[in-house]
Amino acid sequence: MRPDYDQESLSHDPIHGYIPFVSRRGVSTGEVSEQELIDHPWIQRLRQIHQLQTAWWVFPSATHTRFQHVLGVMHLAGRIANELYPTLAASDPNVPSRGYVVSLIRVAGLLHDVGHGPFGHFFDQFYLSRYQLNHESLGAEIIRRDLAPLIRGIRRNPFGKLESHEELDPEQVCFLMMRPRSGSDRTAPLWLRLLRGLFSGIYTVDNMDFVLRDAYMSGYSQKAFDLERLIHYSFFTPQGVTIHERGLSALVRFITVRAELFRSIYFHRTVRSIDLSLQDLFQESANLLFPGNPLDHLEEYRRLTDWSLLVDVERWAESSDERRARLGHQWREWLARKIRWKMVCERTIFFGPGKAEEMSVFSDEHLFEEAVRRRLPSDLRDMPLRFDPPRHVHRPGTRAPAAGQNFLYDPAQNAVRSLDARELYRQIPLSYRICRVYALSTEHASEIAQAMDSLLSEDHVDDVTNM
Repeated sequence: MRPDYDQESLSHDPIHGYIPFVSRRGVSTGEVSEQELIDHPWIQRLRQIHQLQTAWWVFPSATHTRFQHVLGVMHLAGRIANELYPTLAASDPNVPSRGYVVSLIRVAGLLHDVGHGPFGHFFDQFYLSRYQLNHESLGAEIIRRDLAPLIRGIRRNPFGKLESHEELDPEQVCFLMMRPRSGSDRTAPLWLRLLRGLFSGIYTVDNMDFVLRDAYMSGYSQKAFDLERLIHYSFFTPQGVTIHERGLSALVRFITVRAELFRSIYFHRTVRSIDLSLQDLFQESANLLFPGNPLDHLEEYRRLTDWSLLVDVERWAESSDERRARLGHQWREWLARKIRWKMVCERTIFFGPGKAEEMSVFSDEHLFEEAVRRRLPSDLRDMPLRFDPPRHVHRPGTRAPAAGQNFLYDPAQNAVRSLDARELYRQIPLSYRICRVYALSTEHASEIAQAMDSLLSEDHVDDVTNM
């Protein structure tokens, strides 16, 4: 029998190939298609927010947006949920139908970044945090207020349909895309907690897509890791998302590449310099960019994107208001990539088991700054400097009591174990920090490097890479 091609449309993607989604033509009266959700202004807005918040100014080809990313996550989430559904059902017999689970996780993948503002995570840190918000909590409110009716109306996906008695629950979508909170999540059904392991864990539908996409678009790698092997050897157990020992090498490769992307792209010295200059501008500009708490101004927030912000601030230079005009000229300098801060010293510090990162002065930007300044010659201690110690976690702990994190299946013992049970995994550092000092010129780079090295020797840090 001929497939009903009218029920779905295809979007071509450089990472996943063809991404199918249910089209408007493919639904019955009263249903909502996936296309209607994709075409909603809240989702289309993500076309105007870059995936790499400022790194695209350093890597010219990496101009992809959050929109391409969320389509990829939607597709990857649905594909994995469809393949892993039998093991999810074996882990919790109360799981809904395959159609329900696949639709639920596809919607969560599509909407997981809906709360992002201009410059992505930068906006979380320097604006949303003022109101005890982040893009996840704000995204959950956008779902509750604007998108819930559409979510409830979805009845099918490219892999199947919901049962006649089932209706997607928008609160479960919010649950999947929010970070786990200890204790309060135990009331959720086991199957849902397990499913969230595909969003909150070591390898997730989110970070698997962005590692492949960012590596490809930046020119870092056309195939950063073996996605197919990682999926093939993954399954659900009552403990959480579990990988067979045969897939462990693929997982280690993924973790290693992800860490290298942070080092080479997200934490690139010029990217961080651009971010430091952006921080300076944001301190004075924030109150002019947006009227207050986004929860009180959701319509205005929907119109706030990279595009709208950059167009607005460039025009400030023509303002009759003296403060706005001064900031506008500073924004024009930034837009022209006339960046104030120059990196003069860098040391990368790796923390493994037994090395207490929290006890190091490098764990806090202010402690780091104070310690370096104390070691500078007295006439240089008050010179304008910026201290930047970005941190990346290679492998979060897997012994948390909540289900849904990552585990290892040992076929020799027919047992599920912690990933730490294997030396191959234990050899990965727990985390690293790239400790950099920026100045307005490189005139005193030697003295700053000497102060940094003196601090490193006193802090008893063994694994250090110098630059």
